Amino acid sequence: MATQRINSYYSASINQVHHFPQLESDVEVDVVVIGAGFTGVAAALELAERGKKVALIEANKVGWGQSGRNGGQVTGSLSGEGAMRKQLSSFMSAAEADEFIWFLRWRGHDIIKNRIEKYGIACDLKFGHLHTAYKPSHVKELRAERDLAQRRGMGDQVELIEAKDMGQFLDTPLYHGGLYNKKNMHLHPLNLCIGEAQALVSLGGLIFEDSPVTNIVHGDRPEVHTAKGRVIAHQVLLAGDVYHKLEQKKLGGMIFPAAGGIITTAPLGSLAKQLNPKDVAVYDCRFVLDYYRMTADGRLLFGGGANYSGKESRDIAAELRPCVERTFPLLKGVEIEYEWSCNMGIVINRVPQLGKLSPNVWYAQGYSGHGVATSHIVGEIMANAMTGNSTRFDSFDQFKHIRVPLGDWFGNQLLALGMHYYLFMERFH
Repeated sequence: MATQRINSYYSASINQVHHFPQLESDVEVDVVVIGAGFTGVAAALELAERGKKVALIEANKVGWGQSGRNGGQVTGSLSGEGAMRKQLSSFMSAAEADEFIWFLRWRGHDIIKNRIEKYGIACDLKFGHLHTAYKPSHVKELRAERDLAQRRGMGDQVELIEAKDMGQFLDTPLYHGGLYNKKNMHLHPLNLCIGEAQALVSLGGLIFEDSPVTNIVHGDRPEVHTAKGRVIAHQVLLAGDVYHKLEQKKLGGMIFPAAGGIITTAPLGSLAKQLNPKDVAVYDCRFVLDYYRMTADGRLLFGGGANYSGKESRDIAAELRPCVERTFPLLKGVEIEYEWSCNMGIVINRVPQLGKLSPNVWYAQGYSGHGVATSHIVGEIMANAMTGNSTRFDSFDQFKHIRVPLGDWFGNQLLALGMHYYLFMERFH
């Protein structure tokens, strides 16, 4: 039996509950995708739009993991940009690297927006985001980001907000300024993921839930086996991120779980508009940051922190309530109706991992907490590569990654050590 969705605001506000069948026979397709989160669903839909017959296999439910539990922010932040630039310099010019990074930061917005419009996906899409300066020193960082956007032709979509004007956006004394971005978006991620899955079915795609993969057989016609069936295909894409233990000889020690926490308050009524007059999504400039936004029905959805033990169960409400009340003093004692966590797939150097396990078995994973937009870009990159255009995939395939021995426990200790280092350095920034 599949693990059902956790009790979250998202699972409680699904547009329409869908149940896809379990794989219980042999199926032949062009491509089989393992994992029905954003990467798998986005890649499968891209391939179906190119005329491929696709089967999508999920161990639990569509959008069961981080794709259906995240903060719902679609921003131009990119995990591992510094490490990525350093490695790109070995096989790209500086100008080419700039173009590659800019593409990765913003292409996902267009994919998501166009897909929502094309398939009529109801997912509470809104525009507007504020990147806030938690310390006075952060203003310099925001100003540099504004200047870059202006040089790249996005000047009409970003605005640097001074501290004295922050009240136009947020009723909080916390910040020293902010960068307002009109291109960034926020939405209901689970409804987006399910909507994209429905679009895949409308194009003839097959989806199987409650079907954990037990084995991948490599060869000219690779096979994906489950307990009750198998899918025979020309190509396989492994898109399970941190939630699978397949192909450990090559993928073991490359990605590690870190649990982030999110809470949602009871509906705030008119107070929602007072606290967030322009209905923007927000995150701050810290390494371990807070992020939040208002839901379509006027709740505060607030997330933050990261638990590198790999364990999801903890008292999220107790951890985040002080952060909520510090940010919005008017919410002291507010009722918290939902709390949940989910494992993010963290890579040591924070660079997403795209590659091949054999000539026709591919994998994509590791967005380190920046996955809503990036997963959609990666879905397009993988679909392009699997249909003959491997230009951007080849760039990712050249990145070198740190592989950690001794299993998840040791990898999580390294991540925790790195986090403490950055927190220490941040005190002097």
